[in-house]
Amino acid sequence: MSIHKKNDIYNILLGQLLSQDEGIDAEILSNSALNAIKFASLNRNFPIISKILSKASHDFQRNNKNLNQIIFGSQFKNPLGLAAGFDKNGVGAGLWDYFGFGFAELGTITWHAQKGNPKPRLFRIAKEKAALNRMGFNNEGAEKFLKTIEKQKISTPGNRPCVLGINLGKSKITPLDEAYKDYALSLELLAPLSDYAVINVSSPNTPGLRSLQETKQIKKLIKTLKDLPNCPPLLIKIAPDLSNEAIDEIAVVAKEEGIDGIIAINTSLNRFNLKHLKIKTGNTLEQENGGLSGLPLQRRGLEVIDRLRRSTNLDLPLIGVGGINSAKSAWERIAAGASLIQIYTGWIFEGPTLVPEILDGLILQMEKHGFQNIKEAVGSKEPWK
Repeated sequence: MSIHKKNDIYNILLGQLLSQDEGIDAEILSNSALNAIKFASLNRNFPIISKILSKASHDFQRNNKNLNQIIFGSQFKNPLGLAAGFDKNGVGAGLWDYFGFGFAELGTITWHAQKGNPKPRLFRIAKEKAALNRMGFNNEGAEKFLKTIEKQKISTPGNRPCVLGINLGKSKITPLDEAYKDYALSLELLAPLSDYAVINVSSPNTPGLRSLQETKQIKKLIKTLKDLPNCPPLLIKIAPDLSNEAIDEIAVVAKEEGIDGIIAINTSLNRFNLKHLKIKTGNTLEQENGGLSGLPLQRRGLEVIDRLRRSTNLDLPLIGVGGINSAKSAWERIAAGASLIQIYTGWIFEGPTLVPEILDGLILQMEKHGFQNIKEAVGSKEPWK
């Protein structure tokens, strides 16, 4: 069966649910999928499950050496990753390469386990291929995360088919002036598992968190984490709502403090042209708290990567995320300066074949532009042909 046929099946089974804002709660759907993924990851060597996963890898993976890059000291078999926020507790850590991803970012993880914000807290905005979330870093905590990864018997960093990043946040109960201690406890525990780690200071759903993007605060946080023994490559994830001047400042700080890369962008408090759109609660987006993700962020995500690339003079790896839902938007983000890209909302709406469709599109564009490796396309400004 072709991947296009499989996507038809995906659309038949889930398309009706995803095409409307009403119906089954979005968080319930996500948790149901994660439960199945968790079971498959824990039992991936069982004959029946192994056979299913082998078929999935045949359909979704693209083992083209021209997509390979070494970044942060890790071998990325392709530049497309799963963004943080979907696999918060790492339950599918042993499985994401079967879906064709070159890497997956797990989390966000906090030192203290926390339930997150009151439900409902995740909403589909189907017509706009977008979502609104105010999850609030709901996760089982760093210690439980460690046990979850250990149960899956995953290879050590550097020996994995899929690079694994770990996204770290501040526990809600931890005061802002002690945030650096909170991040440090999580990273010290989880560093041996991490191909890279991410300082998430840009979620809009933890009170005061975004203030940690300010120069003085972020410098203190970076220094604390970099001084830890065995600190893995360290990245920061920034908000789309920063001014261009603030983005330039973060780029300078990142270079001065030895940050290994920047991820742009997180979800947005900006409602763009959708502030009067009503969601499932009956309120407009303007009236609701939470971060917007998906297609409406595509333009801003591209602008921020372009800005960062100019600010860092091409010498700091960037990961582009936000509104990527096609091979064209993936290529544009790479051509603007992203060495790697991530998807989440687009993957949910478009289905699992979005991964091979993006990878096939990137390969075709490289051929059209005469590039031998995807790294030649990074920051090239070459248009989609």
